[in-house]
Amino acid sequence: MQLDEGTLTIHLGMTGRLLIDAPEETHTYGSFTLDQGTLVYNDPRQFGRIIWNVDLSHLGPEPLEVSYEDFAANLKRRKTRMKALLLNQAFVAGVGNIYADETLFAAGVHPLALSARLKPAKIAAVYESMRRILSTAIEKGGSSISDYVDAHGRKGFFQLEHHAYGREGEPCMVCGTPIKKILVTQRGTHFCPNCQKR
Repeated sequence: MQLDEGTLTIHLGMTGRLLIDAPEETHTYGSFTLDQGTLVYNDPRQFGRIIWNVDLSHLGPEPLEVSYEDFAANLKRRKTRMKALLLNQAFVAGVGNIYADETLFAAGVHPLALSARLKPAKIAAVYESMRRILSTAIEKGGSSISDYVDAHGRKGFFQLEHHAYGREGEPCMVCGTPIKKILVTQRGTHFCPNCQKR
């Protein structure tokens, strides 16, 4: 947040919430009086953080703002697994675990596929899928898996459209093959072994 003096950066971690004009509670770790109300920061697991005037130059571009040319060029320069790359905040900032799984499913790319070996058509599919998935998730208010709510305390609805994330053992909505779960960079990773061949 750009303030009159300096910048306030809030990382929500896994369970942090920013709520507008909400009452303070047991897990409230910040309350900010702004021109148009109060912003309350709650974080039950305390994985988030509040930082004053942090240097964000190490972050990659926003996924909805990066050009295809820059995305493709940066992807081809890397030699890493696709799931790990999408979670790397220096590559693109803000793609989390849920949206990385959904992006790779929509693009038909295996989470362990090597970025440098992707063909141009698959790179384009990942780029377009990432932008479409994130835009739709924003429109639907995000994914309320456990305790996520928006700034007004409302749950999101994008979890109703998940094709891969959280569906381990359930049939793929495209081909019927059971969704598998593996660990990639210590994160649960869901994919269809038939639709996302390696």
